[in-house]
Amino acid sequence: MSNLEALKKRLADVNALSSAAAMMDWDQQTFMPRGGAGARAQHLGILGRMAHETFTADETRTLLDKSQSEAQTEDDKALLRVVARDLDLSTKIPSALVEKKLRLAAIAHEKWIEARAKDDFPSFASTLEQMFDIARQEAEYLGYQDHVYDALTDLYEEGATKAGWDAMFGAIRQPLVDLVKRIKESPVKPDDGFLYGKWDESVQATFTQYLAKEIGFDFNRGRQDTAPHPFCGGWSVNDVRLTTRFKEYLGSAVFGTLHEAGHGMYEQGSPQEWDLTPLAGGVSLGVHESQSRTWENIVGRSKPFWKRYLPQLRAMFPDLPELDLTTFYRAINKVQPSFIRVEADEVTYNLHVMVRFEVECAILTGELKVQDLPDFWNSKYSEYLGVTPPNDSLGCLQDVHWSQASIGYFPTYSMGNLLSYQIWECLVRDLGDVDALMEDGNFEPVLGWLQEKVYRAGRKYKPAELMTMVTGRPLDPQPYLRNITQKYEGIYGLAPAVV
Repeated sequence: MSNLEALKKRLADVNALSSAAAMMDWDQQTFMPRGGAGARAQHLGILGRMAHETFTADETRTLLDKSQSEAQTEDDKALLRVVARDLDLSTKIPSALVEKKLRLAAIAHEKWIEARAKDDFPSFASTLEQMFDIARQEAEYLGYQDHVYDALTDLYEEGATKAGWDAMFGAIRQPLVDLVKRIKESPVKPDDGFLYGKWDESVQATFTQYLAKEIGFDFNRGRQDTAPHPFCGGWSVNDVRLTTRFKEYLGSAVFGTLHEAGHGMYEQGSPQEWDLTPLAGGVSLGVHESQSRTWENIVGRSKPFWKRYLPQLRAMFPDLPELDLTTFYRAINKVQPSFIRVEADEVTYNLHVMVRFEVECAILTGELKVQDLPDFWNSKYSEYLGVTPPNDSLGCLQDVHWSQASIGYFPTYSMGNLLSYQIWECLVRDLGDVDALMEDGNFEPVLGWLQEKVYRAGRKYKPAELMTMVTGRPLDPQPYLRNITQKYEGIYGLAPAVV
């Protein structure tokens, strides 16, 4: 057996351990009885430590070094590059800290669910403080030059820094604030009240799965269930799990499903020969989010999409009133500052992310104490969105991420918004009349283009390198700003902005 073959075998062992943990995490968020949290915390901690120790063992480094001369194909060379980066990051973190973090995350998830349900932030505060303490320790082990945030955010988006996120938000903040102001002054006031009601959950499940299948999610290699906070997970290109949730707003399940299906189709799109290897899956969270936002917003909130599917929606939900396509289109794209990020409109969404970014940076540096988070959060929502959450369940307790120790993650959501339009402009350039395809319910050309250009690349290239290959340039805010402005000027009858 060659060194390269031995390395791949060792990576398969790591993958199996990580997959077992991922399956347990999915189960905890979907079907596990709440009383199982203590045992689940132990299991996840042990599995995480075993995977970490197996991966970071001296033998892995030795095999990696000896494999360099044996890698002949571009895929094998890419595999070694990805493993080298992952190994470099992993070896800096002690196994004991990995286990401690995973144990705490399993317990924290249950405490977060309970705190949110009871609107009881103080009961979660000490656990959240522990999470941020662990994040600070990780950052010190990983190392950074300019800001503690740099070490953490690089884990999710290779090469990302706080300075880079500051520049990204700086480019879009004022144009979005100006657009929100113009929309508020418009006499056009879309009514979305007809989308609120008591909708049969089994019918919602049937309809949302139908939509996911229509756009290309393969249910032979995936499934959809429910969770308190929708997510997409999985452990193989042939086993990808979606979740959604059902609320009084019918769009919550519909657009939540389209969003997670976008993630899921990206995961299903890696080459079969890469399955269960480090090359499979999304290259970064920013690129991943570009795909969920593409299918949720660019496709799912478009007029051509609903020209096709509005009749089916009304047939499935007969309590919906008779309404024309334009009325429905305006309703699902209504701009209104709100409390909940995952249900925010396209224009205000990035403002929600900015709040979380500022919170993370402030807590990590000690400028903000965890116990003062609710007041800080509410003040930022008042400043950026003009609304103040009436309670912490609708405020700082709404997101699951911090309970899972995902700190440094949130800016990739905004990056995904920007990249989605940057990629989409290239797709339209190549495919032509995409609106006509959507009206016909023909998503194969759209999905096929994305599979060829993005999904099948897996982690073979670095994120910025892949985006340059696909669009001809790295992250550029202008396609997003251009398209979002044009779309909402049309919806709200606004005169084109003077540039």
